[in-house]
Amino acid sequence: MSKPQTIQIFLPDGSPTSIKEATLTNRLIKTILFPRTAMDKAALREMVYYTGVYFLFGEDENEKPLVYIGEGENCWERIKDHHRRKDFWTHGIIAATKTDEYTKTEGKFLEHYCLKKAQETGRYKTFNDTGSREPSVPESRKYDLLDNFETIKLLVATLGYPLFEDKRSSSQQSKEYFFCKGKDASAKAILTDEGVLVLVGSTTNLSESPTAGNWIIGMRKRLIDEGVLIQKGNVLEFTSDQLFKSPSAAAGTILARRANGWIEWKDKNGKTLDELKRQ
Repeated sequence: MSKPQTIQIFLPDGSPTSIKEATLTNRLIKTILFPRTAMDKAALREMVYYTGVYFLFGEDENEKPLVYIGEGENCWERIKDHHRRKDFWTHGIIAATKTDEYTKTEGKFLEHYCLKKAQETGRYKTFNDTGSREPSVPESRKYDLLDNFETIKLLVATLGYPLFEDKRSSSQQSKEYFFCKGKDASAKAILTDEGVLVLVGSTTNLSESPTAGNWIIGMRKRLIDEGVLIQKGNVLEFTSDQLFKSPSAAAGTILARRANGWIEWKDKNGKTLDELKRQ
């Protein structure tokens, strides 16, 4: 269960779109976010040279969120190499202790665990060519590092990258389900802070209507190409939970036509999302 937290965000050059340093007031971990275009400014911050774990964020050729997760005794030296060799990324985040206490092995442990959790969550494709091996650390220290991960998870999300956040964790009311049905389609969803989460196993109409429009056709094609939608008989089925930013985007995908999601999504009693949430 989430609990109230106090997070301090410092803007070294005063710009809300440039470098941000974030910390929990009572925790050991500190993070720094920097745009790739501001690497010269980030290089002036002491903590970028600390031992820790780092994340490089961008998009792939299909505009799907992409991340590279790495570690370094001197994170900045590793990131400078990626700056020369990797084109996809636009922003980076480094996570380290406030007093540079991590060892190389501890950095590798966090890299391994972060990569594992990012792949389990599935919000971002991971750029890493291969997974990292879990290094051996003392059992007591392992639990310290797992606790540190929880802080990293929170700070990275606060800086705009919910890399480790379970899609269902931000549900406004996890037991409040909504349903969207069409000719052959039958979908179930919950509302989250981020939008409408269509649940695995939901189905959509197989073919788009003549008036579906390029937006809906393109969205469905992308989900098919990514393996999120697969054909089963006369429907397409969701192989995983899928987040949509708006009720209409979700309904249009389900019904394979233009749709007003505020009317199409209904609770178990037949009340529309519009009746329940907007009136």
